[in-house]
Amino acid sequence: MLNVTHQLKKKLFLTDLDERESPTSTRKVLNNQDVSSSSASTSEPQSKGHKSLPSLPSPEEEESMNLSIARKRSPSNSTPLPAKAYGPYFLEYTLMAEYNQLRSKRLPGVYVLPAAKSPLVWYGVIFIRMGSYQDGAFKFTMTVPDNYPDGECPKLVFKPPIFHPVVNIETGELDVKRAFPKWRRSVNHLWQVLLYTRRIFYKIDTRDPLNPEAANLYENDKETFKQKVNECLRTCHNELHIPVDDDPHCIHFVELEPQKIDEVKETILESQSKPGKLPTANAHKSGLSWMKKGSSDIFTIEQS
Repeated sequence: MLNVTHQLKKKLFLTDLDERESPTSTRKVLNNQDVSSSSASTSEPQSKGHKSLPSLPSPEEEESMNLSIARKRSPSNSTPLPAKAYGPYFLEYTLMAEYNQLRSKRLPGVYVLPAAKSPLVWYGVIFIRMGSYQDGAFKFTMTVPDNYPDGECPKLVFKPPIFHPVVNIETGELDVKRAFPKWRRSVNHLWQVLLYTRRIFYKIDTRDPLNPEAANLYENDKETFKQKVNECLRTCHNELHIPVDDDPHCIHFVELEPQKIDEVKETILESQSKPGKLPTANAHKSGLSWMKKGSSDIFTIEQS
């Protein structure tokens, strides 16, 4: 990795975005300074304080630059790898932007955390509150391609596998390409994959299933389908405490001791007495809940 400062990495990232995403007729540079249209005469003087972005290198020039940088990074007796010079920085900032965008969406019942060892792996769990999969808690792993956002769509795998028409019962992989047959840069986002993942439990699609048995039972034998789903729910619930990986950020559950439960309830009750400090306007989206003192009955505060 190049030893550059945060500001330089930010500049590289923004410059790459401008070159790739902006129309050729109009471009922007750092500090929100506009530059002249590419259709303007090259002899026209630039206004003070404005800079022109360098043109994109040709494929041959880019390969030459990448090889040059790779040689400097590699020992003299080894063959350099022709990796893109800006790739790690562009990927890092893209994934940071995707995660911040996901946080702003606040998808109900969906919790995700990037792995500590690799930003390309995200661990998650989804809670289902209604429908055939009500009371389900399903852990999953989403893997992002290393050439994101120019490659294939992300891969999402349920661990353990779930009984569902669009999920492979052997591997647990969700048929993401059903919703994203071609991943489109700057159009498709990771939060949309998670939204689709949540939606499959409420709107079940039986066309071209990965699990023909589940699709057939859903269409022709709802009672047996529900039995199979209940077995799946029990299996997933029993394995909530088992980490799917050795990564420190891998999501798993632990059973709270009675003392800990009382401490959590007391904290919630204390917070309830200060509603002005809580985002109660969107309590159903913020994950907050309250219980009456001395009982486990859940209630919410009515908004005026």
